[in-house]
Amino acid sequence: MFSSQITKLDLDISASVTSFEKDSRRILKQIRPNWDTDKICFKVFTDGFMNSMFGCYVEDNVDDIILIRIYGQGTEILINREEELEAFGLLSAAGCAPPLYCAFNNGMAYGFFPGIPLDSESVQDPKIQRLIAKELVRIHTVQGPRTSEVPPKSEYKKKALSWLEAIPSHYDDPTQQIVFEKEIPPKAELKNELDEIVRTLEGLNMDVVFSHNDTFLKNIIYNEQEETIHFIDYEYASYNYEAFDIGNHFAEFGGVDKVNYNPYQGHQYPDKNEQFRWLRNYLEYKHEAEGSPAITEQDVERLYVQTNKCACASHFLWTLWALVQTQYSLIPFNFLQYASSRMTEYYKRKKEFFHLELPTT
Repeated sequence: MFSSQITKLDLDISASVTSFEKDSRRILKQIRPNWDTDKICFKVFTDGFMNSMFGCYVEDNVDDIILIRIYGQGTEILINREEELEAFGLLSAAGCAPPLYCAFNNGMAYGFFPGIPLDSESVQDPKIQRLIAKELVRIHTVQGPRTSEVPPKSEYKKKALSWLEAIPSHYDDPTQQIVFEKEIPPKAELKNELDEIVRTLEGLNMDVVFSHNDTFLKNIIYNEQEETIHFIDYEYASYNYEAFDIGNHFAEFGGVDKVNYNPYQGHQYPDKNEQFRWLRNYLEYKHEAEGSPAITEQDVERLYVQTNKCACASHFLWTLWALVQTQYSLIPFNFLQYASSRMTEYYKRKKEFFHLELPTT
């Protein structure tokens, strides 16, 4: 496995800001032995929803930033850390991820992509959309981990089932339990929905590629000076349907910390015309990268159908994720309300998109 080649340190780092500065120097001594310890600066990053993140740099060289990420409580229920390390290493080797310097018992240290995360306004910029499509093609052409299945199969069902099983039958917080019973279907109904989603996706004859699987806005970094896009955070990277990353991305136009699917407030799911422009860009970059046949309008229409059904699958998957987070996460975020919003949007989009049919040849 690729992850076995990654430097691993037998260290535990505290997520407490006061303790972190002392603990992290043990890692920096290994990966930046020439740094002047008296000049090391630390910056807290607060955009993560599962982990604690700190930036480390020497005061006279702010361009060389080391990010140290400490895994959040309970995240091992949602994430296989060995698989994450392997995915990170493969993407880094392909230039799609920053350098991975080391892993330690409860986290990892890696490089930094300069830029700013996208928001609900910048993601609608046609220039930025083209850059996103181009970078996503780069990720999708990375040779993923070795697998016993040739060609590899989508891991959507496996991941969704795992998260579904991890959802508690009861929340200790009475208020959460009331909301859970009122707004979230029973597990048996969720399992039926998942079975229908899997049947639907399997019937679309989609390509399976190495996928990012978490293409929401804060995971997309735009460097205006270099005019580049990079994706960050590879915790969920695995084989999946090609259209899933795209549908997942479209579904995330509503934001995360303040989810808003109201089309009258600028946070709208892209309409068919905008999607067609986006998907045409993606297919053109794919054609350029792979030397595949020239694209047709039928190709765009096919990817449109696949993408929108995958967007429904994305809403469902992140509903399950948020229900698990409600039980285990210590982060002050209303994961249950987020789950309810994604569940509502899933049913809405299912009515709109599950009836779409692939174009006939």
